[in-house]
Amino acid sequence: MKSPNTHKGAALLIILFSIMFLIIAGRFLYIETTAEVEGVNLQEWAENTRTTSYQLDANRGKIYDKNGMVLAYDRPTYRLHAIVDPSFTTNEADPKHVDDIEETASKLAPLIDMNEAEMAETMKEAKEDGRFQIEFGNKGRDLSQAKMKEIKELELSGIGFDQESKRYYPNGKFASHIIGFARTEDGHINGVTGVEKQMEEYLEGEKGKISYKRDKYGTKLLDPEEILKPPDDGENVHLTLDQKIQTFLEDAMSSVEEQYKPKKIMAAVMDPDTGEILAMSNRPSYNPNDIGDVENWYNDVISNPFEPGSTMKMFTWAAAIEEGVYNGKDKFKSGSYKVGEDYPPIYDHKPEGWGKITFNEGFRRSSNVAASILAMEKLGPDKFREYLSAFRLDQKTGIDLPGEASGKILYDYPIEKVTTSFGQGTTTTPIQLMTAATSIANGGKIMKPYVLSKITGSDSDKAVKVSEPEVLGKPISEHTAKKMRDLLGSVVTGEDGTGAPYKLGDYSVAGKTGTAQIPGPDGAYLTGRENYTFSFLGMAPKEDPELLMYVAVQQPELEPTEAGSAPVSYIFNTVMENSLHYLDINPDKSNDQQVDADQLKDVTDMKTKEAVDTLKKTYDHVSVVGNGGKVTATLPNAGTSILSGQRVIVVTDQPKMPDITGWALRDVQRLAEHFNLKMETMGSGYVVKQSIAKGSKLKDDGYLVVELSPPQ
Repeated sequence: MKSPNTHKGAALLIILFSIMFLIIAGRFLYIETTAEVEGVNLQEWAENTRTTSYQLDANRGKIYDKNGMVLAYDRPTYRLHAIVDPSFTTNEADPKHVDDIEETASKLAPLIDMNEAEMAETMKEAKEDGRFQIEFGNKGRDLSQAKMKEIKELELSGIGFDQESKRYYPNGKFASHIIGFARTEDGHINGVTGVEKQMEEYLEGEKGKISYKRDKYGTKLLDPEEILKPPDDGENVHLTLDQKIQTFLEDAMSSVEEQYKPKKIMAAVMDPDTGEILAMSNRPSYNPNDIGDVENWYNDVISNPFEPGSTMKMFTWAAAIEEGVYNGKDKFKSGSYKVGEDYPPIYDHKPEGWGKITFNEGFRRSSNVAASILAMEKLGPDKFREYLSAFRLDQKTGIDLPGEASGKILYDYPIEKVTTSFGQGTTTTPIQLMTAATSIANGGKIMKPYVLSKITGSDSDKAVKVSEPEVLGKPISEHTAKKMRDLLGSVVTGEDGTGAPYKLGDYSVAGKTGTAQIPGPDGAYLTGRENYTFSFLGMAPKEDPELLMYVAVQQPELEPTEAGSAPVSYIFNTVMENSLHYLDINPDKSNDQQVDADQLKDVTDMKTKEAVDTLKKTYDHVSVVGNGGKVTATLPNAGTSILSGQRVIVVTDQPKMPDITGWALRDVQRLAEHFNLKMETMGSGYVVKQSIAKGSKLKDDGYLVVELSPPQ
């Protein structure tokens, strides 16, 4: 007989199970009607689970030089990954994961320069931890397309790639402080320095997005309901830099860096009529493709104020001329200048001086005493200070590059007012000096320096923004500018001038040397013949300068017989001479004498020997191109007025490459232009090496490289 409690227990269980059933059934009914679980919309969850979406990279805008040479662009790189989850494979005969870790590591590790055992252990640990896939750190990143294809050819199961963009600089160190670099972070490329940073708003692109339906294996469905938002690529930046002139500068600076091992080199080339920066470089430099160990991040041309030395004197003299208080024939006692009882005397670089000399001679000899007298007695300290501001030496230039600094005019005490006149105590940046000097080069106007030429759209050449020359002021008249160029020219050509090493073969030069002392850690100036910053600020051709250039070399290692001007003049002369020829600027000087016959005789269609004999009666240098029996042309052309010492090139009907050793650059250029040769030059002076061998056939669109060296 059953106990009454048994019936009660059974009834209680029935009630409990009934309640639980109602709760569960109600819950299912709620989910069915609302499609939500604990605030999660199941319909949305299922939608997201079977939908793949990812971003589409936008290309960052390219950076070009003024002639369309690409200086920076995005290129695809690949990131390696390995799928280690066996559940990803549905068919054992066709594995989609890494099925043999040891074999995969043995084949893959050597291709990415990774330790085989380390790679195998990495994949094993990931598999044991239940991870789906892994990557291989820096070794597996930034792989080239060629490396990616090489790995794919191994057909290793479970090995795949993710594509991403990386900024690439095809010319390496070329103008690296100006172009700067961009870094990839979280899949996005951001400008960090230089133009890459300054022009970020134009270069940066906007990523796109794509989404589609897929199955659990990631395969796109037949009806994927694909949604695509295309990426918007960044705009292209065109610079004023000229790749050819920049190359001249880079090569010359690298040669000086290797030979003299200076602490720093700073140099720039500017068009003084517009303010365009055609070239700019610093040493030490760096390769923006490999920024692991960089000695100097700063663009010293715009961000490193230092005492300018005697280059400052051109502005002291210009102020005196403009103010009408200068007479170059007046004389003064050189050697020393007393500022006051509380200060030591100012000395010339030759302390005993040169006796009584004119102010013109004082400029040529770079006299500190002459500068002191002009600033303090002729102009007066207040007026001189006004001119320092008029030349904008107390403010930034506004150049469109990040990180520009401004020097400081020290002008509180009498001694500071005096020393500023010859470039001591007061500091400036190279770009401040160059900007001020544009007024001397172009007839009185200070031009704002700039490196951005224009911005164009990503898919067209239509300009979005164009830079125009901007006048910042007019501190001096055209008359004063002309008189200053004559004075600056005498520094280079005068027997007593300090600028003799800066003479060019084909062009007149106007410029001023500088030898600036360097403060040590204790504030006192360093001593020793090498502990200076040697500089030159010059322009050419003198009468109507096409280029303005500044070069400064800090603490070079000099031979006992070498002057500080040696490394500076090598850079200036090489770059200026080659650049003016490259720009097709007509030479404005020659040491040759004019021949009696003003025009070159026409010898075309004559027999080669007869033509050569005829020309040699008048001209010292006659060179024959080829071994043909008939003359087809002469270089220069018949009828051209030439000089007796100039080379005449006779082209025959069977042209072959001549031995051009000893030729001047202008003669090689004539030959290259006649035969449509693409030409590259290294150094300055006369040819010592040629890339096309003597006797080789001359072909249109050939490539000729010549190395030049100054005459011994």
